Amino acid sequence: MTSAESKADLFTVATGDGGDNHQNTQKKSFFEHYIQPCLAEILGSTLFMFVGCVSVMGNVGVSGSIQPALAHGLALAIAIAIFGEISGGHFNPAVSLCVYLIGGMELMLLVPYVLSQMLGGVIAAGLAKAVTTDEAFGNATGAAFDAVQSSHGVGPATMAEMMMTLFLTIVVSMGAVNGRTRSHLAPFCIGLTVTANILAGGGISGACMNPARAFGPAIVFGHWTYHWIYWVGPLTGALVTVSLVRLIMGDKKIRVIFK
Repeated sequence: MTSAESKADLFTVATGDGGDNHQNTQKKSFFEHYIQPCLAEILGSTLFMFVGCVSVMGNVGVSGSIQPALAHGLALAIAIAIFGEISGGHFNPAVSLCVYLIGGMELMLLVPYVLSQMLGGVIAAGLAKAVTTDEAFGNATGAAFDAVQSSHGVGPATMAEMMMTLFLTIVVSMGAVNGRTRSHLAPFCIGLTVTANILAGGGISGACMNPARAFGPAIVFGHWTYHWIYWVGPLTGALVTVSLVRLIMGDKKIRVIFK
C-alpha cells in the first residue's frame, strides 16, 4: 500500500464520493451503508457527550474550564478514532451539514445522522443525571448551556459560537475530508480544537459548537433560555466553512471555482 492510499483510508464514510480509496469500491450491505453508521453516531455521541456532561457537573464552583475542555476534547478524539471508519465520527449536526455540503457524504444520511446525534445527546444527558447527585445536577443546570444571562450577551455568544464552529469544521473539512490535506492525525486535531475553543470561549457562550450537545441537556433539564443560539451560531459557522472550502481552500475535486 502506498502512503497516499494509506492516508486516504481514514473516514471512508465521511469522505463519501470525495474519497478515492480502495475501500469505497467494495460493495457494502444495506446495514453497513445506512444502519451501522447511524448506530455508530448514536453510540459515539452518547459516549462523548456523557463524558462532557459529567465533566461540566463536576466543574461547578471551580474557576476556569480546564476540566470540561479536556474531557470534551479527549472524549471526542477517542470517539472519532474508534467510530470514524464506520460513520465518519461526526457526532455533531453542524459537522454533518458541513461534510455533506462539501461533498463528503450522501444526502440520504444527513437527516438520519442529525437525528442519531440528537438522540445520543438526550441519552447522554439522561445518563449524566443518573450518575450525579440531584444537587450537582441542579447546580450545573443539567449541563445545559446557561452562559448567556441577558439579551446583552446574545450577540457576542452567537458570534463566538459561529467562530468556534468555523474553526472546528475547518479542521474537520481539511483534516478528514479534503483529499489533499487529509491526515491520520485528524481525530487528535479535532479533539484538540474543541479543547482550545472551550478554554477560549467557555466564558462567553459556554463553547458548545454542537447543537446536539445543547439539545440533550435542554430536554432532560428543561432549560431552553437562548437555546436557539446553539443552533444558529454553529450552523452559521459550518456554512461559512463550506463557502471557504468550496471556493478557495478545497482541492480540485471540492472547489467549484479556480480549478
